[in-house]
Amino acid sequence: MRGLSGRLEAANVAIDAANANDPTAVVVRGVASALALAHGRLAAEWVQRLVPSADDALLLAARAHHLRRWEVPRSRYPAGRAGYLRWRTDQKARHAVDVEAILHDAGYEATTIAQVQALIRRDNLKTDPDAQVLEDAACLVFIETQLSAMSTRLDHVHLIDVIRKTAAKMSATGILFVAELPLDDATRALLGEALG
Repeated sequence: MRGLSGRLEAANVAIDAANANDPTAVVVRGVASALALAHGRLAAEWVQRLVPSADDALLLAARAHHLRRWEVPRSRYPAGRAGYLRWRTDQKARHAVDVEAILHDAGYEATTIAQVQALIRRDNLKTDPDAQVLEDAACLVFIETQLSAMSTRLDHVHLIDVIRKTAAKMSATGILFVAELPLDDATRALLGEALG
């Protein structure tokens, strides 16, 4: 892993400051944090593990992939899968727009900003390896930070379906890293059942 450039560090600080205002707290690896802040930091960490030579655009897209996500809650959209997919697509588009000013202020040029925005939106997911790396990182973060809590809200069949749909979005390499997640025994057993 490489050292941070001045502008990457400045952008990370600004993204983290924005995400620190998330009113939803989560405990990850024994540390309490704002949910969006934890998601951004963990996604960037996973990107660096998946691609140690990741460039600034990929690292920034990971850090900002849930930029101020709480501002448009899921509850504003209709219930069900169609409502969820619309919310998720709209959120990606909003995160991509919102990150522009942060990156501009940190000194990034238009080309890199556009690249970060495309990655956040997951443009060309089927053909851009960096977009798949970001998707893998986001899925790993979801499994680590939200799957256990979700198991108390969803019935077993639905939960297994969620896990399988998450895994279907991941690359083979991303799936391999699931084994490295710090998960409780019940969550690991669920993953084994769903993916075994």
